[in-house]
Amino acid sequence: MNKFKARTQQRLRRQMRVRQKLHGTATQPRLSVFRSNLHLYAQIIDDDAQTTLLSASTLHLGDALKYGGNIKAAQELGKKVAEAAKAKGIAAVVFDRGHYKYHGRVKALADAARSSGLKF
Repeated sequence: MNKFKARTQQRLRRQMRVRQKLHGTATQPRLSVFRSNLHLYAQIIDDDAQTTLLSASTLHLGDALKYGGNIKAAQELGKKVAEAAKAKGIAAVVFDRGHYKYHGRVKALADAARSSGLKF
């Protein structure tokens, strides 16, 4: 097997292993995180209705950040997601880290969302 194909297979296995244990509902939706080299993206998803309730990314944070792929940007995104969730009446979520380790930018986003009042 090609080493790139094997790496992709391993990544998908990790992602499915995490997602099998998580399920977002209308009362407690899923907060999904995607991390690229340049930016971070977060979505709050209701899996029962198969809809995205809100989404945010470091692309749309404005001029406050020069670069969207660092821990400071992750903290700002976590605060923005928590504020938007409160505005929509969402108090608690299930955190979906995908296939990423709970470390660095992913952890910074989660901690900032928690400190802004989102429960998970």
